[in-house]
Amino acid sequence: MAKESISLEGDPKQVVTRFAPNPNGPLTIGHARGVIVNHYLAKKYCGKFILRFDDTDPRTKKPLPQAYDWIIEDCRWLGCEPDEQVKASDNIPLYYEYCERLLKDVNAYVCTCQQKAFKTMKDQRRACPCRDLTAEENLKRWEKMKSEYGEGEAVVRIKTDIAHPDPALRDFVAFRVIDEPHPLTGEKYRVWPLLDFESAIEDHIRGLTHIIRGIDLLDSGLKQKYIYDYLGWDYPKVIHWGRLKIEGLGKFSSSQIAQDIASGRYSGWDDPQLPTLRAYRRRGLQPEALNEFMLGLGLSESAVNISMDNIYSVNRSLLDENTNRYFFIPEPVKLQVEGIPGKTVRMPLHPSFKHRGTRDWCMQRGSCMYISSDERLKEGEIVKLMGLPCIEVDEVGEDTVKAHYVPGKHRKTQKIQCIQEFLSCEVRKPDGSVDVGFCEPPAGNLQVGDIVQFERYGFCRLDSKKDKLTFVYGHR
Repeated sequence: MAKESISLEGDPKQVVTRFAPNPNGPLTIGHARGVIVNHYLAKKYCGKFILRFDDTDPRTKKPLPQAYDWIIEDCRWLGCEPDEQVKASDNIPLYYEYCERLLKDVNAYVCTCQQKAFKTMKDQRRACPCRDLTAEENLKRWEKMKSEYGEGEAVVRIKTDIAHPDPALRDFVAFRVIDEPHPLTGEKYRVWPLLDFESAIEDHIRGLTHIIRGIDLLDSGLKQKYIYDYLGWDYPKVIHWGRLKIEGLGKFSSSQIAQDIASGRYSGWDDPQLPTLRAYRRRGLQPEALNEFMLGLGLSESAVNISMDNIYSVNRSLLDENTNRYFFIPEPVKLQVEGIPGKTVRMPLHPSFKHRGTRDWCMQRGSCMYISSDERLKEGEIVKLMGLPCIEVDEVGEDTVKAHYVPGKHRKTQKIQCIQEFLSCEVRKPDGSVDVGFCEPPAGNLQVGDIVQFERYGFCRLDSKKDKLTFVYGHR
């Protein structure tokens, strides 16, 4: 599906969309769709794309002060510069004003029932005693929430339908007490809005025209419409896309990743083993590939199961023409070839673009060469050394292969990579393993950040040139 097929009904103008992450870590590959689709549609319809930080949970999803800048950087890397940035924690007094308005209109109430007792009544579709309190009593309790009530002793609930078929929609919680400092506001506030309340207010005051998100948040919209109706507002147009499952990623949470980084399991938020955008950028994933892929999913409500190979396929099409080729010899063993002539080896940097030049090295007659132990050669086998003549294998030892030069052309022979002069290098892989070996000397001219294709191995990005060349593996 081409990105041009993503459109909004009615050809609207000045569309306002948003992406609203919790800043408890950088963005992951799973966030990319929300950023890309909302930004694309806002720009397509001459509108505004808002980045809103939903940071009103100072405990369960405690914000990381650094994550605000990380997320902005991630959006920019994707080519999705926000037109406006909002921190929800800056607007607590505004949320209080709207809460008090709902309490005055008795469309909300302060509930002091124990959680277990309330659940029992809710499951029985019975109202709790607090539901019929006067506005005056609710406002008194509201002030006590700010100064006297402890955690769990009181919450603000929005009145809905106590007999609603979905128990989650029966008088849901809008505010609760949390006695824990917030990384940005400190101890200034102890009564915090839950996400559905905060988001409802923010979407209205920012002039949102379209809410575009996953179908797993369907219940959020149903809750927020109660608030909109009570306040006399029109709810934005809502579009849900189906669940996106990316196979092979495993389950990660930002809080668990943070703990694993602190324990030393991962080197940082850009560790190649992680599903963060920072990690994929380090592996050489192109933002254009993510944009093309995520927009190509469209806005269907049907569930989609993909693997990272689907995204890598798009990335490969972007990298293939632009990346030069080099040999990489993992787990090298010696290759001693009797009678092979010396020559200058000239291999193209890219087989389809000869004008880019060659990577050259001089093969000294009688000197030792290196091949990968993965080649699995057999005695008596004739193989073609890429860039060099054919050889016949005489002996395969544990760390040395002996062979002799066989002149002439030999059809249907296996081709293997070999080098004589070399640079030590290693490739860090997404599973945490490291392939150690040799690469061609011309690779020493690469700069950190350059992406190459190690022939028959995969795309790799140069990560460091300290002591030796260190690459990060991307994909085949």
